[in-house]
Amino acid sequence: MQRRLTAILSADVVGYSAAMERDEAGTLARLKANRATLFDPCVARHGGRLVKLMGDGALVEFASVVAAVECAGEIQQASEVHDDEATRIRYRIGINLGEVIVEGDDLYGDGVNVAARLQALAEPGGVAISGSVRDQVAGKIAAGMEDLGEHAVKNIARPIRVFALRAPARAATSASPPSRTSICVLPFANMSGDPEQ
Repeated sequence: MQRRLTAILSADVVGYSAAMERDEAGTLARLKANRATLFDPCVARHGGRLVKLMGDGALVEFASVVAAVECAGEIQQASEVHDDEATRIRYRIGINLGEVIVEGDDLYGDGVNVAARLQALAEPGGVAISGSVRDQVAGKIAAGMEDLGEHAVKNIARPIRVFALRAPARAATSASPPSRTSICVLPFANMSGDPEQ
């Protein structure tokens, strides 16, 4: 059994089932066009390997964690510039750095499962990354990272530390203002009747 440490990107199309219910042929055509013109070329530019497609989902492997995060950010930014909201293909993306089992061209194991759980936690058009990914990309990417805390997820015993990737412009506006400590002094009430109290 071969194992390796790798960056795993799990992507899923937002609202795919509802879109298929409204217009199967049109939705499938838009998904194929998106993969051919945006998703697959972006993965290739960043040195990723498409492991498998699962309906509207995709599993991608990267040798570089930075490349995986930059690829995800580029896909999400390019998806947002589409003019028509009704026909836009938007993704939820999760990225994990973990050990995987290699079986032929496929990947298995906890590293893949965590990436899939992170993808489910991402907001529409967003990217959720694990704490291990955050540690590797800190100071190496322009995007900001918002700590979403630890999450208990399906079929994973330990909680997962989750961070949301924020575009540079959004990172500055979503940062909370510095907290200031305030003290308020109220007059004391003498409850005993003794003026010394």
